[in-house]
Amino acid sequence: MRTHVFSTRKEMGQAAGSAVEEGINTLLNEQNELRMIFAAAPSQNEVLEYLALSDQIDWSKITAFHMDEYIGLPVDAPQRFANFLQEKLFDRVPFKAVHLIEGGDNPAEECRRYADLLTEKPIDIVCLGIGENGHIAFNDPPVADFGDSQTVKVVELDTRCRQQQVNDSCFSSLDLVPTQAITLTIPALMGGKYLYCVVPGPTKQEAVDSTLRGPISTNCPASILRTHQNCQLYLDAESARTEQQQEGFLKS
Repeated sequence: MRTHVFSTRKEMGQAAGSAVEEGINTLLNEQNELRMIFAAAPSQNEVLEYLALSDQIDWSKITAFHMDEYIGLPVDAPQRFANFLQEKLFDRVPFKAVHLIEGGDNPAEECRRYADLLTEKPIDIVCLGIGENGHIAFNDPPVADFGDSQTVKVVELDTRCRQQQVNDSCFSSLDLVPTQAITLTIPALMGGKYLYCVVPGPTKQEAVDSTLRGPISTNCPASILRTHQNCQLYLDAESARTEQQQEGFLKS
């Protein structure tokens, strides 16, 4: 995993967005279409904005997925990840297709439906982040499984994960944050050919340190990213503060 550190969050987002743009165009020079998975979180705002404004991407050749969704929120709730991504990117550029996770009345059936869509063809690019508890998608430490046999599953969200949603100002209090969600599993995310992981902010310092320096363990699910052959990690000065004191840390 190659790690890039930037002085500001804006610089980080622009660099990551540019790298994703370049990756898309490189692959489209080799194949007729792409399949991408996107994370939905405020940490991804700068990258999503860069991509939405890019005039260098032929979105008509790209099919989009997202990696998780709450169970139980109203369809029009702004906290729903489908709604977030539609606002930030999906409704702003002309994708070939956009497949949304429906967090409705039959989550088990929705997991099967979405898994079928995901596994029709390989995933080319995954744009993701890392949670304060080290999760990727909603694979929190208690439910993360590096060898998961499922592609999409229902999970219980741990308290630290739910508190992050309050910290990010997505919900006003912990009791309003759903306790269950649908998530792509870790093997589903790791199956992408190229991973671009964007992690800004001081609240992510511990997770970044564990991801890069700790054991590869479900205690920090993001640590598995170190085993991927084509994963790039983008940090700002705040999220990388601990890591900048380590010898051998690669900066951009």
